[in-house]
Amino acid sequence: MSPEPMPHGAWPSPISTTDVARSGLSLGFPTVMGDHLWWEEDRPAEGGRRTVVHRHADGMLHELLPAPWDARTRVHEYGGRSYAVVPGRGIVFANHADQRLYLAAAGADPWPLTPEPDRPGGLRYADLLVHESPDGPELWCVRERHHDDGVVSRSIVSLSLPTASLAAAQEGRTDGIVERVSGSDFYAFPTLSPDGRHLAYVCWDHPAMPWTGTELRVTRISDGHTVAIAGGADESVLAPCWRDDRTLYFVSDRSGWWNLYQSDLLGGARRALHPAEEEFAGPLWQLGGRPYQPLGDGRLAVLHGRGDLRLGILDPATGTLSDVEVPYTGWVPALACDGRSVAGIAYGPRLPRAIVRIAASGRVELLCGDLAELPEAAYLPTPRAVEIESGDGRSVHAFLYPPSGPDATAATAAPYVVFVHGGPTGHATTELSLEKAFFTSRGIGVLDLNYGGSTGYGRAYRERLRGQWGIIDVEDAVAAARWLAAANLADPARIAIRGGSAGGWTVMAACCASDVFAGGVSIAGVSALAPLVAATHDFESRYIDWLVGPEALYGSREPLARAGEIGCPMLLMQGLADPVVPPAQSEAFADTMTAHGVPCTYLAFEGESHGFRRQETKATALAAELSFYLQIFIAMD
Repeated sequence: MSPEPMPHGAWPSPISTTDVARSGLSLGFPTVMGDHLWWEEDRPAEGGRRTVVHRHADGMLHELLPAPWDARTRVHEYGGRSYAVVPGRGIVFANHADQRLYLAAAGADPWPLTPEPDRPGGLRYADLLVHESPDGPELWCVRERHHDDGVVSRSIVSLSLPTASLAAAQEGRTDGIVERVSGSDFYAFPTLSPDGRHLAYVCWDHPAMPWTGTELRVTRISDGHTVAIAGGADESVLAPCWRDDRTLYFVSDRSGWWNLYQSDLLGGARRALHPAEEEFAGPLWQLGGRPYQPLGDGRLAVLHGRGDLRLGILDPATGTLSDVEVPYTGWVPALACDGRSVAGIAYGPRLPRAIVRIAASGRVELLCGDLAELPEAAYLPTPRAVEIESGDGRSVHAFLYPPSGPDATAATAAPYVVFVHGGPTGHATTELSLEKAFFTSRGIGVLDLNYGGSTGYGRAYRERLRGQWGIIDVEDAVAAARWLAAANLADPARIAIRGGSAGGWTVMAACCASDVFAGGVSIAGVSALAPLVAATHDFESRYIDWLVGPEALYGSREPLARAGEIGCPMLLMQGLADPVVPPAQSEAFADTMTAHGVPCTYLAFEGESHGFRRQETKATALAAELSFYLQIFIAMD
């Protein structure tokens, strides 16, 4: 007997708000050395702090940083890899509370390696690299300095690490930091040649972002002589890697796609290793991830594809690229390799994010999963890649997640929520998300939109948003809603939109510009540009120049100026400790909506930053979001 029809949003589901809130270990940045592995891992139940886990050769897991230690760097505010392994000595990590670097050795409390700044967070470190020099281990990294006058400067520095006895660390010595490279606004990927004589790195200056224009340089350590290898104002170069002492690999989008290249030390004879209309890297929002790694036999383990990235093996000599047979459909662009095996973070639509190691024999080993238990497969949606026609005949990419549940049917067309990712230079993948399943298992469909400007589909697709933020993204979101209705997938009266950060901007702007949405949910959304430019952090302080243009255009784009035109209810949520999008952005929009008599709920969370980390916050926010959808959807069934 078929189940009785039930209202959308009220389908029985085993996925609770608590399940979703505690599901994300946010596994990140693996390191592999022989039979040993390390990685970062969140603790949602402990305020979202981040620790480092060591997997021993016997398979035992050891948490290296107990509470209250929190391994998170705030360089660029988005951070990245927060630790580096010092063979035989422990790990070096950036502590979130004071942003100092500490050495953590087995059986001992962490000791500071860098000086205490004049004010908390005044000195920050990221992109950590350990180099074994003839005089002992050295740490090379990007240092970010926040000056008293508000100016932020960056450089590449090195410091000698304590000997095996750890005597220097125990004595509290934090001297010996040497500034190696300075003068540019931003640095990434400090990479020493095998002989230690040359430093390769990527740099760029305001107003560029790392996906618009960067430069690859090589500096001779002995005298500071520097050569520009590749890059410029209209070329994004990333991830240098030494083949030998005189040859570099790197990623460049010179062809319109982030492809792999090889060049000599003088920057001549650039050669594409495997020209393809695919991406071999992702946007540099966080520092420390490597999208490819050299193997012991001279080949490269690479990530490539459109949208999701697949794992392949590339032979630089022949250009041959062969995919590795694994059950995962996508990989996070942060590979690790010790010459014999490759480790990375893989995922699939019905496989949770996991640390995976692939041996030289081809054996695939799952080492740690993001979820201890999965719901029954029938409650998990299977995404389908779709292309939607938007303004001027543009083709727009998205992933469709229909409602999915074994114990319910419905007599009416489904409600849908259009998900809009942040960035805006980012993209949605097909990674398993209990958050999406939370809604689809209850009868609410999801369309995850990669609007024009998203990464994963080449530079021309990214460039669609240049000077068009608030126009192209909005047109694509509205087109997505109309496509859902025209395809008879969604009830046209029951389509909502939600997004966070830059996605929140698109949510608010789309609700101002069109009546296709029954409601909108914005999480830490941008509503006004001038206050954002005045208050935001240095990394994105000139981003609006590229996204919008001069200040004269702000009023015609920003949602706050049009908040009185919204005719649908909205839910706004915000962390009160957000350094990227200040709370005033959501507060001003909520106040304006209320003043115009439009229903608006504003929820603020103490101690939360840009993106919720605490388990209780995540559960509360998700419950509020579902309640909002039920109010605008379920009454229509």
